[in-house]
Amino acid sequence: MKAAVVLALLGYLMVPSGAAVLGRCVVAKRLQEGGLSDYEGYSLQNWVCLAYFESKFNPEAVYENVRDAYVGFGLFQIRNTNWCDNGKNLCHVSCSDLLNPNLKKTIECAKKIVKGKEGMGAWPAWTLNCQYSDTLERWLDGCKL
Repeated sequence: MKAAVVLALLGYLMVPSGAAVLGRCVVAKRLQEGGLSDYEGYSLQNWVCLAYFESKFNPEAVYENVRDAYVGFGLFQIRNTNWCDNGKNLCHVSCSDLLNPNLKKTIECAKKIVKGKEGMGAWPAWTLNCQYSDTLERWLDGCKL
């Protein structure tokens, strides 16, 4: 009986092996490889900061905002209402494609978003946490890029 209780408890505490949270430096490397370093004048540090505050580096994150009636997908929490196939689909991408840890579709879509008139201001999390930060350099500390 005790063994069954212990096993059940361990089952609740264990993180699934497919968990997709990426390390900070892995995110930085993939974003750099995808061409986001200094894209539209925004440093790689800005992009890594955005990824942290939007998804905590989880490319499979999905967040439903009931109040504002949208769902955010992936590393940058790209909103379905405008950018993927559950809305206007301005990125010409399936929302589920934005959940791939290789980040290719996510990066392509982010490039389209940042080219808009708001730039990175299209993400309120960037405006609140990254735009005027004087510690952006820390996002790349120790990363071999």
